[in-house]
Amino acid sequence: MDKSFWKAGHTPTLIAAFLYFDLSFMVWVMLGPLGVQIASDLGLDAGQKGLMVATPVLAGALLRIVMGVLVDHLKPKKAGLIGQLVVLCALAWAWLAGIHSFQQVLVLGMLLGFAGAAFAVALPLASRWYPPQHQGTALGIAGAGNSGTALAALFAPGLAVAFGWNSVFGLAMIPLGIALAVYLVFAKDSPECPPAKSMTEYLHVLKDKDAWWFMFFYSVTFGGFVGMASSLTIYFNTQYGLPAITAGYFTAACVFAGSLVRPLGGMLADRLGGIRTLSVMYALAAAFLLLVSVGMATPMLAMTVIVPAMLALGMGNGAVFQLVPQRFRREIGVMTGLVGMAGGVGGFYLASSLGYSHKLTGSYQIGFEIFAGLAVVALVGLTKVKSRWRTTWGAPGVAGARI
Repeated sequence: MDKSFWKAGHTPTLIAAFLYFDLSFMVWVMLGPLGVQIASDLGLDAGQKGLMVATPVLAGALLRIVMGVLVDHLKPKKAGLIGQLVVLCALAWAWLAGIHSFQQVLVLGMLLGFAGAAFAVALPLASRWYPPQHQGTALGIAGAGNSGTALAALFAPGLAVAFGWNSVFGLAMIPLGIALAVYLVFAKDSPECPPAKSMTEYLHVLKDKDAWWFMFFYSVTFGGFVGMASSLTIYFNTQYGLPAITAGYFTAACVFAGSLVRPLGGMLADRLGGIRTLSVMYALAAAFLLLVSVGMATPMLAMTVIVPAMLALGMGNGAVFQLVPQRFRREIGVMTGLVGMAGGVGGFYLASSLGYSHKLTGSYQIGFEIFAGLAVVALVGLTKVKSRWRTTWGAPGVAGARI
């Protein structure tokens, strides 16, 4: 990594943003790794299981708009504190009062959406400290908090067996509280925070067709990543009969792969250009998702196909957010919220469609095939806009970085 990067911004804030993001994402997708045990105790069918793991994803998507507004009006640090306190209260309620019905699971899922909205806090918090040529790397490091989804898959099923799945909500408050303490001590708002915008200005961004392109592109990369992260424990359990703990380990391996390469995607985009990097990632993601849809004979074979798909999606996440700050530098707060919302909507679609695909057909094939098709559509769309981008806001000397 370029030494100039570490001198360009504020490293304690970058690390605090990563940790805040990491533990928030761990909590956000908890219902997925716990899904096998929750579904067994509450008697949920495949469609209900799909909706259970998809609800926090959709709630997080919609709440990212709310957090984006708070970030611009209160600055990132204060907005992040508010969101984290809501999540801690939700976990305390679930732990102390208990979850006894499908409806209560959905209510908890909606409240955990505030953890998913941490995306709209951590990325502007980090981004505003760094110049254009280091945006991909900075946002890749902060965004590697996606790895929290792997922590949930790795530890939640085993803790549920040892202490009961309801107790896991209480245990999750410990690392989340530690991350919040680190965040409060070390994170600082950049002195270059832009002034707050009116709602008219927020809506004005949506008049720009590039905003919609970025929202769609991220709905495929991040939507694929978080949708898979939320669903894979149930997938490995249902498709291959793996016990919950083993299914969690398989999920963790797949999710770690996708989350840890997000900074690499950002760095590659900084060096090679975001458009070129993202194009390759869409092609790879589409190919491997089609292979997954066919149905591998063993869970090990399935993992060898899912891991490359997650690698492509994870690197694609980093590449998208190398491009967004170049195009919307002054609107990065609201654009992070909008683009993050679109990513969550993509994740909700994938997670819920996999559940309903299995309920209606007895197979996950259609769900995977449609999402692979969306990756192809994204590749075609990127090919359509790249010439215009490279000759306008992405032209050399305008963007300040390779696009």
